[in-house]
Amino acid sequence: MAFRIGHHPNNLHLRLASLWPGAFAGMSAEFVGYIEGRDTAAKLARGDFDVGGTGSTPPILAAASGLSVTYLAASAPRPANGAILVSKTSDLETIDDLKGKSVALVDGSFLTYFLARQLEEAGLKLPDIKRLDMTPELSRDGLRSGQISAWIAMAPHLEQSLVSGEFRVLAHCGNLIPNRSLFWTIGDRQLSEEMRSDFTGELQRLGQEITADPEKAAALLSVSSDESVRRAWTRVVSERNWQVIAADAALLREQQAEADTLFAHGDLPARLTIDTASDKEI
Repeated sequence: MAFRIGHHPNNLHLRLASLWPGAFAGMSAEFVGYIEGRDTAAKLARGDFDVGGTGSTPPILAAASGLSVTYLAASAPRPANGAILVSKTSDLETIDDLKGKSVALVDGSFLTYFLARQLEEAGLKLPDIKRLDMTPELSRDGLRSGQISAWIAMAPHLEQSLVSGEFRVLAHCGNLIPNRSLFWTIGDRQLSEEMRSDFTGELQRLGQEITADPEKAAALLSVSSDESVRRAWTRVVSERNWQVIAADAALLREQQAEADTLFAHGDLPARLTIDTASDKEI
């Protein structure tokens, strides 16, 4: 049976892998596309594919639901991939001003963790604002029309939206959270140690090739003939660190810190303990 890699639009490593000539050829990999990264756990559980890639939050929610999560690898931190946007004419000036306001985001993604940490800096918690789970497109339209107060955006929507001049940044992600892409599976997929290692090695090789040819990557990612879209993708690719590391205890400590934060904000039903003595499973 083929080694199946799930990919969705918001995980650029695996989306590019599905488009990059020769990527994962040594593993005879089959790429399985899907739309929503938050569906990764359910699709792994159904056996739709063997490994997926998401932000840091979905594997924590998967583990909290009872799945045996195995971390394989992680990207470098992405300090530029996330920001809280408001209208250019908004009277919101600080995170404190978000109390009681409507904030749109892809809830259950790393954006939820980013928001929680930003609110903590202002002495607030997630229940202190009105979270709206909305697609990036609807969020942008809602912010433009004034239906929502703020939007937490990620690449490439963040870069594309800032170009218009209609919005401004209330808070950058920066180093507040690690903000990595995580590549993971579950115990039911029964991946051998060799397969896990080969997968990580292929991701590392792909990252080196993307870094060496960002224009090629931007051309593959851009599905629009609009030159501004192509330029936005080029900036996203060029400014990102495409290095990939194998999962280790330090990564799991980061995941534990996030799990503790989500529990403190009421987003996990019970405290989750991640075994940081192991670099493979929780």
